[in-house]
Amino acid sequence: MYKESAIHYPQDEMTTMLIPVTIGCPWNRCTFCTMYKDDKYSLVPMEQIRQQLINGYKYTEKIFLTGADPLYVGFDKMMEILELTRAYLPYCARVASYASIRSVSTYSDEELSKLHHAGLRLLYIGFESGSDKFLKLMNKGHTREDAIREGKRLEKAKLAYNAIILTGIGGQGTWEENARDTVSMINQIHPKTLITMNLMLVEGSDLSALVEKGEHTPASRIENLLETRALLENLDPDKEMDFDTTHPTNIIKIKVRLPGERERLLGEISRVLDKNQD
Repeated sequence: MYKESAIHYPQDEMTTMLIPVTIGCPWNRCTFCTMYKDDKYSLVPMEQIRQQLINGYKYTEKIFLTGADPLYVGFDKMMEILELTRAYLPYCARVASYASIRSVSTYSDEELSKLHHAGLRLLYIGFESGSDKFLKLMNKGHTREDAIREGKRLEKAKLAYNAIILTGIGGQGTWEENARDTVSMINQIHPKTLITMNLMLVEGSDLSALVEKGEHTPASRIENLLETRALLENLDPDKEMDFDTTHPTNIIKIKVRLPGERERLLGEISRVLDKNQD
């Protein structure tokens, strides 16, 4: 039952109406993650989703579909949820959801476009890295080329997405390599926002087991800052894109709009780096 399961959502959705759609994660194999380890993957019954929408505040403007990857339910169920939302919450202007490169790839171009027109307006997607080596290390289940392809298909469907990137994903001594590969990936697509998070070592994860065996050394917080700076310096968006470091795992918490506000965040990073060198 979803009421006994952990519900996770982006911090930008803290004031958004939450609608549980799935329990657990259909993949649940990422090396670094334990968020859904104790939850068996299942769908929330459609009648329960309907009741939540019926009982929602009529003038709700935004909802967020919860679960690790609600798009995994498939096109027909997603359309049903969006149609129910329109019927019971007629003032809702934006439905958002987590998604994965894997789940997006199961939809046709036409289906993605139909989801957008039906009210799905924003996806949060864990791109994590532009390095196939590090994506494989973290067992993400997609490749760099998969991510670029699906990003472009979402843009074709006019379905906005936020790309989540993990600094430190390659471990100690890899920040330059990962920044280079990630920048070259992001520069080929157009996410609405690039969200950075520092990769954290979580007890009970497969990654923590690798560390205990001496097979992986986590990146330092300074390396994560250096990687963030390298991302900022080399991103070349051909239209405005937000760069968001406000996640609690980051040392510096600020959101800027690229390219115009790039120097503001670079200045903050330089200040912290200089302070740590004193």
